[in-house]
Amino acid sequence: MSARILVVDDVIPNVKILEAKLSVEYYDVVTAYNGPDALEIALEQQPDLILLDVMMPQMDGFEVCQRLKADKRTAHIPVVMVTALSEAADRVQGLESGADDFLTKPVDDLALFARVKSLLRLKMMMDEFRLREETSSEMGVISMSDRKEEALQRARILVIDDNEYSVRMMKEIYAETYDITLEPNMEEAQVLLRGGDYDLAVVSLDSANYDPLRLCSKVRSLEETRQLPILTLVDEADKDKLIKGMEIGINDYIMRPIDANELIVRTRTQILRKQYQDRLRHNFHRSMELAVTDSLTGLYNRRYMSSHLDAMLQRAKIDYKPVCVMIMDIDFFKRVNDTHGHDVGDEVIREFSERIGASVRGIDLACRYGGEEFVVVMPDTDLSVASTVSERLRRQISEKPFSANKGTLELSLTCSIGVTVSKEEENSDGLLKRADEALYKAKGDGRNRVVVAPSNVETFEREPDVAAR
Repeated sequence: MSARILVVDDVIPNVKILEAKLSVEYYDVVTAYNGPDALEIALEQQPDLILLDVMMPQMDGFEVCQRLKADKRTAHIPVVMVTALSEAADRVQGLESGADDFLTKPVDDLALFARVKSLLRLKMMMDEFRLREETSSEMGVISMSDRKEEALQRARILVIDDNEYSVRMMKEIYAETYDITLEPNMEEAQVLLRGGDYDLAVVSLDSANYDPLRLCSKVRSLEETRQLPILTLVDEADKDKLIKGMEIGINDYIMRPIDANELIVRTRTQILRKQYQDRLRHNFHRSMELAVTDSLTGLYNRRYMSSHLDAMLQRAKIDYKPVCVMIMDIDFFKRVNDTHGHDVGDEVIREFSERIGASVRGIDLACRYGGEEFVVVMPDTDLSVASTVSERLRRQISEKPFSANKGTLELSLTCSIGVTVSKEEENSDGLLKRADEALYKAKGDGRNRVVVAPSNVETFEREPDVAAR
């Protein structure tokens, strides 16, 4: 996962060490040596993550973090404070300033990369939801002023821990603010999680009665709990287990012995983030229900795709990341309508769209472009990956017959697909035109195939016998 990371420290050797470590892992690193420069760079370059020293002259890391989080243009950027301070009070101050986590100097490489990867995964998902919300707002589908203030009162927390002392302590800390459920048994906890609509799961990584990492893995794999934040309780001796947990997808952790103030702040941060994420998802689904989806298939419509693609290309130019587009068309679809009627044709269109949805990622944008033509936009994807996905989809269409007319009719159909990747300074019209030229060539070459648009020419020569797509 490539990303741009801003490293901020007034000590040059510290900056160079972190820059070297991150560059080896193919991250794009930018640097700043004081707070004011960090704020300016963050605003101009919009990094994906900031590693921020605390003890700096002019403006310390706490103030820098507060200013970043107070500015809506940079508030979404994850901040990890890198500091020699190790007292719980210092961590609480940083978290209250808006930091997402702390790393203690000297920085452990495993902890560094586990935290970086975890926060980048979360930011990628949140960025996509924010971009879709902004697109919907610009189109007038939703109003950004409709946002509700996040309310922490009576959020629901499930604590999974068989340590009686820590359970008793958390019950005392949480009782006044949250609805808390205590469950020491892993199997019972899974049942509760699937039906409980919780805002946070607190999981102890020290248990003799269950495998906590397997539980965390289950939470991340189930559709009902995939977005549920996980806060883990960790003993100093369980750092290897913590690193593995970060790779699985836990959101945050607190070291034992538990500091009550730190637990309160970390809990509040995770619940606020969950509520913000839920609001973005709610607005996203609400906007999709209004005017921007195709009524037959439930996919995005052409109007929404065109607007969103423009925004996606603008962001890609800033991040230097490719955007791929595939345009696909059901071969000889007119024959289906002429032979079996438009009702059967509509059934085919719906099933075709379902197969597209099952073949692409959650961050990809699938839409019905018109008639029997569909478009998939794939952000942060190179051409080889997009062509592989296209070929897999083509095979899935051709190898499995379509069922229609209440199962009494089976139709063997194929599709043709054109694929291309964005060029520097190219707009959405140019990108779609090149993808359409590739589709046109796939039709002319005999259909039921994928054609990748060459990067060294603008168009293909058109052939006369592909009017009846």
